[in-house]
Amino acid sequence: MISNTCKYGLRAMIYLALNEHNHMMIGIKQISFDLDIPKPFLSKILQQITRHKLLVSSKGPNGGFMLAKPANEISIMDIVSIIDGPDFFENCLIGLTTCDETQDHAHCPIHLEYAPIRNELKTLFTTKTIGNLASSISESGGTVRV
Repeated sequence: MISNTCKYGLRAMIYLALNEHNHMMIGIKQISFDLDIPKPFLSKILQQITRHKLLVSSKGPNGGFMLAKPANEISIMDIVSIIDGPDFFENCLIGLTTCDETQDHAHCPIHLEYAPIRNELKTLFTTKTIGNLASSISESGGTVRV
């Protein structure tokens, strides 16, 4: 469904939303340690998200990352699109070219059953925000740790 890289990106964004106090930057070492994600790998993921202006980053001893806009304005789909791209929602599940939604011809053998599920998932990812996820975790006393 979504890649591990994307899952790490989502976890990091939720972590930043949960730990957003007084608009302070959180260092990559701290995020990496708390989420148990290798620092170089996490750094690349967060820089990719930063390039799309969902995070602000700063170098130096007081540097780190913070959300660039409110967590309730960042959808799961924003992160999935940045990291994994739109392929999951646009291409055939089994890789056939016959599932192109813009074409009026036969589809793959699973298309009719899969299309509604894909649409539901797309709606969920578009409407559910990082803020929603962070609030749910916070209210349940959970954590985004491993």
